[in-house]
Amino acid sequence: MLLNRLVSGTAVAALALGLAGCGGDPTAAPSGGGGDTIVVGSAAFGESEILAEIYAQALEAKGVSAKTHLDIGAREAYVGAIKDGSIDLVPDYTGNLLLFLDPKATASAPDDVNAALTAALPKGLSVLTPSAAEDKDSLNVTAAFAAKHHVASIADLANVDGLKLAANPEFKTRAYGLPGLAKVYGVKDVAFTGISDGGGPATVKALTSGRVDVADIYSTTPAITANKLVTLEDPKHLIAAQNVVPLIRDEVASAKVKEVLDAVSAKLTTEQLLKLNADLAGDSHPSPADVAKAWLKANDLA
Repeated sequence: MLLNRLVSGTAVAALALGLAGCGGDPTAAPSGGGGDTIVVGSAAFGESEILAEIYAQALEAKGVSAKTHLDIGAREAYVGAIKDGSIDLVPDYTGNLLLFLDPKATASAPDDVNAALTAALPKGLSVLTPSAAEDKDSLNVTAAFAAKHHVASIADLANVDGLKLAANPEFKTRAYGLPGLAKVYGVKDVAFTGISDGGGPATVKALTSGRVDVADIYSTTPAITANKLVTLEDPKHLIAAQNVVPLIRDEVASAKVKEVLDAVSAKLTTEQLLKLNADLAGDSHPSPADVAKAWLKANDLA
């Protein structure tokens, strides 16, 4: 599901839209690594924009000149931009970046995914140390359901009879979906409800209203916290790791840059991504730059 969210459209169209949608002169593309300023790009959604701002502001705070080029578009576009030097650095997600570079990849556990990703990267690009933070498909239940059925892990669902689950329609056939639940965890005979909103409000409503018992919701969706949902552990890594990781051009990856970005990654957690997304959606409507600034200050990184 996250793969669909991040990889869509044609590369040319996405890049054109991204260049037109960023701040400043829409006719002027940013100048990457050839100069003294590191250009940090982002995909076209809020979380990626916050992360890009965190990277850029953290670098600036440590004396490294940096600026952002946000809302580039889908993965085809921003990977193309970093390859051609239009940008120097971009936040990405290990599992989906791996599948983009190697569609036949089967790695699932975090270390395995990172090793396969490092091997699959084109010449001139690197990934730095991944953070613990992940934005990926996650199976969630209400606190009441978790307490009643003693459920904390996906494996525990095998002990629940008549299980009802909601997710995007493709979950019915995806390897990490119903087939994987049966094969990896022995969770069978699931009554499936397909809801085409990417784990959004309709899916959350189906769960909180009791229409279903389990829902597939992106792990950094603010509704998880707002509704006090329980995200089930996945000890066998049915759902591939999607750790937030800096993708960078080797030309600009100095020891100082690595040190700054590694310090950021060391502080990032999934829970903090949840809060960052919730802050961005808050009533005061802060910008990604404002949300990033507050997080860096709270974590003594700026």
